[in-house]
Amino acid sequence: MDMITILADKRDGRALSAAQLDYFITEYTAGNIPDYQASALLMAIYVNGMTRREIVDLTLAMAWSGDTLDLSDIAPFVVDKHSSGGVGDKTTLVVAPVVAACGVPVGKMSGRGLGNSGGTLDKMEAIPGWQCDLTVAQFRRQLRDIGFVLAGQSADLAPADGKLYALRDVTATVGSVPLIAGSIMSKKLASGANGIVLDVKVGSGAFMTSVAEAEKLAQIMVNIGNDAGRKTAAILTNMNQPLGYAIGNALEVKEAMAMLNGATNPADFYAHCVEIAAWMLLLAGKAATLDAAKKLTMQTLASGAAYTKWREMVVAQGGDGAYVDDPNRMAAAPFTQPLLAPQAGWIDRIDTGAIGWAAVELGGGRKVKTDKIDPAVGFVFRAKVGDYLEAGESMGMVHAADKAAAQQAYDSVQSAVSWSAERVAPLTHILGIVQ
Repeated sequence: MDMITILADKRDGRALSAAQLDYFITEYTAGNIPDYQASALLMAIYVNGMTRREIVDLTLAMAWSGDTLDLSDIAPFVVDKHSSGGVGDKTTLVVAPVVAACGVPVGKMSGRGLGNSGGTLDKMEAIPGWQCDLTVAQFRRQLRDIGFVLAGQSADLAPADGKLYALRDVTATVGSVPLIAGSIMSKKLASGANGIVLDVKVGSGAFMTSVAEAEKLAQIMVNIGNDAGRKTAAILTNMNQPLGYAIGNALEVKEAMAMLNGATNPADFYAHCVEIAAWMLLLAGKAATLDAAKKLTMQTLASGAAYTKWREMVVAQGGDGAYVDDPNRMAAAPFTQPLLAPQAGWIDRIDTGAIGWAAVELGGGRKVKTDKIDPAVGFVFRAKVGDYLEAGESMGMVHAADKAAAQQAYDSVQSAVSWSAERVAPLTHILGIVQ
């Protein structure tokens, strides 16, 4: 086995064998293959693509490149979810405790913000004392004791992905669908999930801007999961407007906690959480049909059982339970400014990505890894595509560190919203299902 033959095969459009892919991942992870050869292979994959079998073999090799979690002695079926990122996407904070409260263990490893998308760990750290860095022993013990863990990604899980992602970032190969799918799914397979629900975002605030692109990525990831023996489903969801109202870490945690406490607004966020949780319960066999799973989700939210499970997780990981009991204790920005409609009309389009970047500029996200996040800043943005507003009517509120930052954010949001004199239909939220 040698890299020159592997490079020549993929350069000429031939499919690589499982043995070739395993050799590449094993030797590159060990430092025995130089970056220039790995870069050449990534570019050949980017240009020539991969077959379904190749993608699965690559992903499995990446998944087994480091430690793997075997949770079968703790729970017969563990379910996980993954979101491809979105503005205002605080879904994990609701669906994970719902599913755990229904008796399905959720052992989730999450990430930090990437670009204009907020990260689950950044949101959770708005609760004083909460810790995401758990050892494998702590992760397993908490999953056994309360059935719900929300932790940071272990550096020892799928280490090949970390090395390859850094290389993709500087070789113009980030956009390769086989490599994107392998990156996401290798971590899910390594973390021990038996069922995986993929929330694939589509639109102006997502990596995939068209349904066709998103369907392609979703189908590849579902194929990987199914071929690896995991129950897998993907839901394509609309990111042409922010999800829910809150954008910003403490604001999003408060919105999620309100829903765990029985709130059914924002309506789009509630419907989204019900859909994702229902699919997780369906894959786990807790309901015979999707409708029955949705009913169980809504009952669990209304009963307060999910809120209780949420509090158990927060306290178990060092968080101050007083902030769960009284969300108004969460960090609040010193300056607020109303967002007002500049004209009468129907909202025709929202540049969701621009609103996400405006939240980053406020200090709610990172432009570089060393940036410190301000948990208090962000927006409460209540306007949705298809809404009619009068001139001067409220669209929401800017939460900022000072007046100058608030004005800059105000201007950015105004520029991100387009208006129409004609009636505009509301957006469809669920754009497709891939199994």
